[in-house]
Amino acid sequence: MARFLVVLDVDSTLIENEVIELLADEAGSGERVAEITFRAMNGELDFEQSLRERVATLAGLPESVIDTVRSRVTVTRGVPELIAGVQAAGGKVAVVSGGFHEVIDPLARELGLDFWRANRLEVVDGRLTGDVTPPVIDAAAKASALREWAAEAGIPMAQTVAVGDGANDLPMMAICGLAVGFDAKAPVRDLAHVLLDERDLGMLLPLLGLPRP
Repeated sequence: MARFLVVLDVDSTLIENEVIELLADEAGSGERVAEITFRAMNGELDFEQSLRERVATLAGLPESVIDTVRSRVTVTRGVPELIAGVQAAGGKVAVVSGGFHEVIDPLARELGLDFWRANRLEVVDGRLTGDVTPPVIDAAAKASALREWAAEAGIPMAQTVAVGDGANDLPMMAICGLAVGFDAKAPVRDLAHVLLDERDLGMLLPLLGLPRP
């Protein structure tokens, strides 16, 4: 039986949104943060530096903003089918994100993901401080997570798949068996093994030789 580990990016991959931009809209910094996100995903800025700069604009927001933003998140078409198909073949599906556990945790449980990892917003006295709690999940941490989960699941690296759209996905794409650029930015388009430009993650199943449920 085919066994794969599929590791997906979250923002603009697993989901249609950029959570940091939804949060920034609540803080009135949406336009500035969207510009920083664009530059970071195109490899023009260091990811951790760009993350800290964007999160700093959220300082003072009430913790309840996380629930507000979570309600606006839309899962990308084909995600439930992809998860069901890979798991039916004995594989695992994971997400690793430069985004935030506070939004991803309930979504991951709802979708039945096997593993997930993300950054965590620092909250003091019910308000966001404008900082993240270490360690920061950056590009190198994404690659480490893929390697760690493959070892834990006993899945060879040749049977791992990394799916992402931005520059911080490149290190995990460099070590996996199949690198899939999903509606990807320029740096990923140059290095991915396969490009999926239609926003339907169920299309990944035929690439793995698996039927769509």
